[in-house]
Amino acid sequence: MKRKLHKFARNYARSTFSFFTIVLLIFIVFVLSIRFGAYEDLTYQVIWHSLLTYDDTNSEHIILHELRIPRAVAGLLIGSALAVSGAIMQGVTRNALASPSILGVTSGAGLMLAIAYAMFANPNFSILVLFSFIGAGFGAALVFMLTAIAKDGMTPVKLALAGAAISALLNALSTTIALKFDIAKDVSYWYAGSLSTIQLLHIKIALPFVIVGLLLAMTLAKSISIMSLGEEVATGLGQRTMFIRVLCTITVLLLTGIAVSIAGIIGFVGLVVPHIVRAIIGVDYRLVIPLSALTGGCLLLVADIVGRLIMSPFEAPVGAVTAIIGVPFFLYLARKNGRGI
Repeated sequence: MKRKLHKFARNYARSTFSFFTIVLLIFIVFVLSIRFGAYEDLTYQVIWHSLLTYDDTNSEHIILHELRIPRAVAGLLIGSALAVSGAIMQGVTRNALASPSILGVTSGAGLMLAIAYAMFANPNFSILVLFSFIGAGFGAALVFMLTAIAKDGMTPVKLALAGAAISALLNALSTTIALKFDIAKDVSYWYAGSLSTIQLLHIKIALPFVIVGLLLAMTLAKSISIMSLGEEVATGLGQRTMFIRVLCTITVLLLTGIAVSIAGIIGFVGLVVPHIVRAIIGVDYRLVIPLSALTGGCLLLVADIVGRLIMSPFEAPVGAVTAIIGVPFFLYLARKNGRGI
């Protein structure tokens, strides 16, 4: 009994420390994000004065309120959405390689965005959101269907290989559509992954979707913890596994779809962040999900800052920066989980 109490107290202390640490980091990174830019840096004095007394005739104040702050907020929202999506997918499938970018979710959304631009001369944001949701579901369905018919069933590496194959196919289809309908410039933006064109309107539309998705994830957190123990254990503990999988799928599509519709395809955040969080606080998804949301937002903001500074006065797409971090991590996980398969 004493040992259990000691373990609980230790985990609680670690979780509390991790939470306050990441909140502090987010505050620091947020300030740095609104201060530094590829073309112009703002002083802390300008930022402070702009927040206290906004002057709509001051170009620096306009840059801060119309560009920098919406961009930083979007980075937090998108990073949170992708990280939580990855955590849910890894927990429900018990697959360390699962994430929206690897299992075809983001590529499916990207394909439907290309179709939207081909069908409509200048699609509004609502149309892009709708097509992104449809594509996210389509891409995920293709990957799981391909894996389900594979010999010897579903394994982590087979799921990753199927995801890579379907993603390559969907990307090729997107490129073909882009060339056929002369929309390569529009499509390339979504596949690069960027926060550079984020506006306040995008935040207003995306915020309700992200909030609902995160609330659903938190509601399902306990069930995901049980599902991560295995199908038989979850069934034995009275879990309605099929119902939980459906709700988790809806949550992932909701979060990933809105993230792609705002910023395009940003890979590996959903892969890397849940692993980092579980290594720190364990596998209780009631803690993993909220801390993944915070860590994902922080990581994406850091990647966006790096993308702005390394090629100044130009910007490197944030998707390229996250790929530099994520690809080696993915190869390590694939090798680790592929032994003996």
